[in-house]
Amino acid sequence: MLAEYGIVLPQGPWRFAAQAPAAIAQAELSDLARELFEEFLDQLRDVNTSVAKLDAKIVEICRAHEDCRRLAELPGVGPIIATALVASVADARHFRSGGELAAWIGLVPRQYTTGGKPRLGGIGRRANHYLRRQMIHGAHAVISRLAKHGDRRSVWLKAIVERRGFNRALVALANKTARIAWALLTRKESYAG
Repeated sequence: MLAEYGIVLPQGPWRFAAQAPAAIAQAELSDLARELFEEFLDQLRDVNTSVAKLDAKIVEICRAHEDCRRLAELPGVGPIIATALVASVADARHFRSGGELAAWIGLVPRQYTTGGKPRLGGIGRRANHYLRRQMIHGAHAVISRLAKHGDRRSVWLKAIVERRGFNRALVALANKTARIAWALLTRKESYAG
């Protein structure tokens, strides 16, 4: 809306929040427009404050729960994913393996079988969509920092990215993370790396 009045600001939430009040104060706007934009900025500050409080609460819950702390040690898993996994999977022993947990989350390919020959497609629609999205975002954070690392896991991921492409590598890493999470939850062990 600011662009309609000739006020163009850099992209990014932090830059916008820092520069918008001064830009609105200096712009040639009617009193009504200035009042509306200041009200929008107040609403944005309120939303950001609420989100910060909720984030702090999630971190607090994660630190208080032993399983969440264990899961948060995994690369690509933070307090949000850890608490979502623990909340969604009350008891990991309900799944026979990490593969079943990954399938329940929706991180395995659909299978098409014709004449006894199975063919794999994209990931299926039946899934815990929120958890799958979060796991994919966590995998994206890990893969985006691959160039800085040379450990076994990073070498494996680089090979998958080169061989199969970025998106399939995302799903492969999220699948592997779900399998490791199942092992950590069932065995009550810490992540060894």
